Amino acid sequence: MQEFPAENGRTRVWHRYADVEKDENGTPVKITFKNTDKFNFAFDVIDAIADEIPNKLAMLHLDREKNEHRFTFNDLKRASNRCANYFKSLGIKKGDRVMLVLKRHYQFWFAILALEKLGAIAIPAVAQLQEHDFEYRFNAAGVKAIICTADGDTAHQADLAAKNAPGLELKLIVNGEREGWHNFDEEYQMYSTHFHRTEDTPCGDDLMLMYFTSGTTGYPKIAAHSYKHPLGHLHTAKYWHCVNPNGLHLTISDTGWAKAGWGKIYGQWLCEAAIFVYDFDRFDAADILPLFAKYHITTFCAPPTMWRMLIKQDLSKYDLSSVTHASSAGEALNPEVFRQIEKQTGLQVMEGFGQTESTMIIGNLAGADHKLGSMGKVAPIYNVTLLDPEGKEVPVGTSGEICVDISKGIPIGLFREYYRDEEKTKEVMHDGWYHTGDVAWCDEDGFYWYVGRADDVIKSSGYRIGPFEIESVIMELPYVLECGVSAAPDEVRGQVVKASIVLTKGTEPTEELKKEIQNYVKQHTAPYKYPRIVVFRDELPKTVSGKIQRALL
Repeated sequence: MQEFPAENGRTRVWHRYADVEKDENGTPVKITFKNTDKFNFAFDVIDAIADEIPNKLAMLHLDREKNEHRFTFNDLKRASNRCANYFKSLGIKKGDRVMLVLKRHYQFWFAILALEKLGAIAIPAVAQLQEHDFEYRFNAAGVKAIICTADGDTAHQADLAAKNAPGLELKLIVNGEREGWHNFDEEYQMYSTHFHRTEDTPCGDDLMLMYFTSGTTGYPKIAAHSYKHPLGHLHTAKYWHCVNPNGLHLTISDTGWAKAGWGKIYGQWLCEAAIFVYDFDRFDAADILPLFAKYHITTFCAPPTMWRMLIKQDLSKYDLSSVTHASSAGEALNPEVFRQIEKQTGLQVMEGFGQTESTMIIGNLAGADHKLGSMGKVAPIYNVTLLDPEGKEVPVGTSGEICVDISKGIPIGLFREYYRDEEKTKEVMHDGWYHTGDVAWCDEDGFYWYVGRADDVIKSSGYRIGPFEIESVIMELPYVLECGVSAAPDEVRGQVVKASIVLTKGTEPTEELKKEIQNYVKQHTAPYKYPRIVVFRDELPKTVSGKIQRALL
C-alpha cells in the first residue's frame, strides 16, 4: 500500500480521528477512532482542509455538456457557508429533514455540507421518483423542505405529492425556475461566506443523514446515520478505493444513492483526494471512457451493472493507463466480468460489500491477498459472524447470514436506527447482532463468498440454492448481457430455479438457446441447480439504485 505524505509536513486531517494498525503487508487490521464526540465532517474536514491548504482541488465537475467547474476546498467552505446562512434565513433549523434530489449537480455538495453545519438532516433521493414515491417519503420522514433539480418531470411529481404532505413547507429549485419554488442558484449567493461553529453545532451522535433503503420488497425503510458516520468511510476510500490525495477519484453513482456517500464525498475528502463528477443523464460507456485519459482519473469504482456494460465495449480503443485501482460494490460482481476486465485492461477489480445501513463491511483491501469472485475479508472496523436462523454460528464452508456484532455498542459506520420505526429496528438489531439479511459462506482462509439475500435463496427439493452462483455461470456465456435468477413455485419440488435473461443485441431468443443455457449450467455447477425455466426479457426490473429485483422476476 503506497502511503502519500502530507504537504509541508502537516498531518493529514484523518489522523486526528483514527489510529490504524497494519500487518506486514500494509493492510489495516484494526482502526481505532478518537475525538469523535464533537466530530462534524463539514467543519472538521472540509473547513479544516480549506484553512490549511485552501487552493487544494476538491472536485472537478462536468455538467451534461461537459463544461468544467473546478472547486477547491476553500470554494466548498465558502459556498456551504452561504447555503447554511440561506437555509437558516428560510427557517430551516437543527433537526429539520431536508430532501436533496439533485442528481450529480455540483449544488448537491454545497447543500449537504451546509445542512451538516446547520444541523438539519439531509435525505438524498433520486430524480426518478414519482408522485406516490415522494408522498410516501415526505410523510414517512417528516420532510420540511425539498431542494430539487429542474430537469425533467421531477419537480412536477414533487408538487403533486406536496398536496398530500402537510409538513412540507419549503421548495427550492436548482438549475431553473418554477412557480412556487425558491430559486436556489440566485438566492444563496446573496448570503455571507462566513458561518461559525457554536456550542449548539450538531456533532457526534446527533442524526446527520438519512437514506431510504432500496426497497426490493415492501416500502423502503429510512436508515438514519449520525455525525460519526463519515469516519466509517475512512477504510472505504483509503484502503479499498486506494485514493491518491493528488489524484482524481471517480465513483459512478447518482447522489441519491447511499453509494454516493461511499465514493463521492466522505472517505475521499477525509483522505484529501479530489473527486471527479460527470453530470450525465444516462450512463453511456462510450461517452465516459474517453474522460479517463483526458482528466487523468486515477481510481475508479462502479456498480456491477456498469461493469457489465463496460466489458461489452472494445476497451482496447481507450486509454485507461491513468487508473491505478478499480473496485466494485452495490451487488455481487460475477467472476466472468472480473476476468474480462483484467483481460482487456490489466486491472483487477476489487469487490466490497456493505449496505445503505453501513459503510463497507467486507472487502478486498490494499496489500491483502484476494480470491477471484470473493467479497474479501471483514473490514477492520467491524466484527462479523455468519449465523444460522437459530442465531448460532455456522461452520466454515456453510452458508449463514452476515451479522455485525453490536454487543458493545453500534460501531462507527453502522446506522443508528430505522427512523420512526422501532419495530423494524428491533427486527434487525437484537441479541447483540445487526442482521444484514444477506447470506454468504466463509472459507478456511477467512474469505467471504456471496450467496444472496436471505429472502432470495431458493429452496428446491430440500436443497438451498443461492441465485448469485447460477447467475455467475450464465454470465459466462458471451451472448448474455444480464441475468436474474429467482424462485418459481412448483407442486413437486416446492420451488424451481428460474433464469430471466437479457441477451446482447442481435442474439435471437430461441428454444434451442434456452436448452443450450440449461445444459451449460448443468455442466458447470451441480446439476440440481440448473434453471428449469428460462425466459428472455428486454430488461430486468431494478431498484432506483440499479439492483436487480429478483422478487419481481
